[in-house]
Amino acid sequence: MDMNTDHGLPDTTVSVRQALGIDSDLRVPAFSERTEHVPAIDEAYRFDRDVTLAILAGFSQNRRVLVQGYHGTGKSTHIEQVAARLNWPCVRVNLDGHISRLDLVGRDAIVMKDGQQVTEFQEGILPWALQRPVALIFDEFDAGRPDVMFVIQRILERDGKFTLLDQNRVINPHASFRLFATANTIGLGNLNGLYHGTQVLNQAQIDRWNIVSKLNYLAPEAEASIVNARVPAMQERADGQALVNSMVALAALTRDGFIAGDVSTVMSPRTVITWAENIAIFDDVTKAFELSYLNKCDDAEHSIVAEYYQRALGEELSSSIAHHGE
Repeated sequence: MDMNTDHGLPDTTVSVRQALGIDSDLRVPAFSERTEHVPAIDEAYRFDRDVTLAILAGFSQNRRVLVQGYHGTGKSTHIEQVAARLNWPCVRVNLDGHISRLDLVGRDAIVMKDGQQVTEFQEGILPWALQRPVALIFDEFDAGRPDVMFVIQRILERDGKFTLLDQNRVINPHASFRLFATANTIGLGNLNGLYHGTQVLNQAQIDRWNIVSKLNYLAPEAEASIVNARVPAMQERADGQALVNSMVALAALTRDGFIAGDVSTVMSPRTVITWAENIAIFDDVTKAFELSYLNKCDDAEHSIVAEYYQRALGEELSSSIAHHGE
């Protein structure tokens, strides 16, 4: 789990055009060797140009970057896939209600040493990452508890020094430490009712992010090409391309419905890929849809989803599925 802290600075550069397929002459710092914390490269991943350039500024210029967008747009994955191309170690922390200040900072723990029980301070993820060449991603940043947010605010400062009060120790960030976050809202809370549990972030918190970038859903043709790349079996079907296009269209309807408040569960690109994989397994489009998405939805929303299905695929969901639980 540990990482060699002497492996300090990027030792090479990569072409943004070659490594990420982005129309830019930019070359950015990178590591020549992969370590255990470098994310695996997803060859089928498609990069959004503006968001990618914002994330690259985070890596190359040590800017604090916040990526905002609706659920399922691939915010965290976007950062991870940039890191994967740069061989930059990357760790994700989800700031849901279960993450406490002690999880981030650390706590005293009883350990055995020379046959004796002794109390020893165990570092949390924040001091661990700060001292290493690691990109730390805070997921669901707008869902963090207030005590957690104040801890994070301290490292958003320009010098980013972090004081471990329990240890009377000041940690200077590693030269290759980077900080990113993702959020469903932009710190304004759950104004439209879409994201329960999100917090209103204070202005001081938002102002400390050097770059705020917005990620939208992929264009339909780009999403379809990813589904085809991930599930080649779809192209072996006579209706493969038309079916994939219809599946992507259905996903778009659920996203519009989610934004409008009609459905509470959105079909992300990952869900569409899972649906395609299940079609290959069960050879039944409707059954695969039920197992991949419909069963995650509230029973009261099944009739709405059935309408989306009919509009996108041109056929009815079986009444037993569409009206299950009514």
